[in-house]
Amino acid sequence: KEAFKDKFLIGAALNPAQFTEQNATQVTLIARHFNTITPENVMKWEKIHPAPDQFDFDLADRYVEFGEKLGLVVIGHTLIWHSQTPRWVFEDGKGSPASRDLLLARMSNHIHTVVSRYKGRVQGWDVVNEALNEDGSLRQSPWLKIIGEDYLVKAFEFARAADPKAELYYNDFSLENSAKRQGAIALIKKLKAAGVKVDGIGTQTHVRLQTPAIQDVEDTITAFGDLGLKVMVTELDVEMLPRRANSGTADISHREASSPELNPYAAGLPDSAQQELARRYGEIFAVFTKHADKIGRVTFWGVSDGDSWLNDWPIRGRTNYPLLFDRNNRPKPALDAVLNAARNAQ
Repeated sequence: KEAFKDKFLIGAALNPAQFTEQNATQVTLIARHFNTITPENVMKWEKIHPAPDQFDFDLADRYVEFGEKLGLVVIGHTLIWHSQTPRWVFEDGKGSPASRDLLLARMSNHIHTVVSRYKGRVQGWDVVNEALNEDGSLRQSPWLKIIGEDYLVKAFEFARAADPKAELYYNDFSLENSAKRQGAIALIKKLKAAGVKVDGIGTQTHVRLQTPAIQDVEDTITAFGDLGLKVMVTELDVEMLPRRANSGTADISHREASSPELNPYAAGLPDSAQQELARRYGEIFAVFTKHADKIGRVTFWGVSDGDSWLNDWPIRGRTNYPLLFDRNNRPKPALDAVLNAARNAQ
């Protein structure tokens, strides 16, 4: 956070063991290296609003309180998403699809209840998450099928009314892919035309060692910057393990069968692979520092390798190495590469 203090915020996504301070070593790491935090799961609908008349704010409250205690910029993730949302949200109580009016009422109630609770404490919200297909069209989610395309407009309107001063973001993955990026640009323009103020766009940036091309990473930042949006790198990690062919997605519904050749580093990451990871992080952060005027925040999706979702996705039980700190919370060569990018930009 000190290396990039004149450029952008540096953040991490946290799990309950971290923000409830059960993991003291990682609390020290978080306090030292990061100045903004995002919750991995505790603010998603299934956790915070599990039943029609039931909200569970226990862990979300503790997450926000932890951020305040350490003086961190607290981000909320996520209000409206097709995944990790209970089935009842989209039903009428009798097993049939909810009506448009009923689903809008539930959306309004959920957003107002959650956002109002943390008004003035959560600086920014991922209002809508992953609404696009890979070709840039709108995903055929229950939100779209029941409400229609204006569900995005309504979600941002409800969030703005609940906390007029909070920053509101649209968040998605694979925006480095040209077709999806163009779809996101068109979506933002439609929201603006409808009178909706979008403060920033979250480009998740779940990448691999070779793909996407670094030029595509740069083009994504400049394209959204040209729209006058603050660019947030919201879920950064670098996938180190192989996958089956044609599976370059970050959709959590995607799953693959396990096999030994797809878990090649179960006994540890060789130095050659460590250096490849460092090289990749170095070139990514060189782009980030080059375009620091467009970027508001860079958040890693996790603190250390042992916490990463990529150990269990898209194949369960693998040993992955996508972050700057290893399973013993020790810095990896990739951290030096990131810090060097900051020094070289001076």
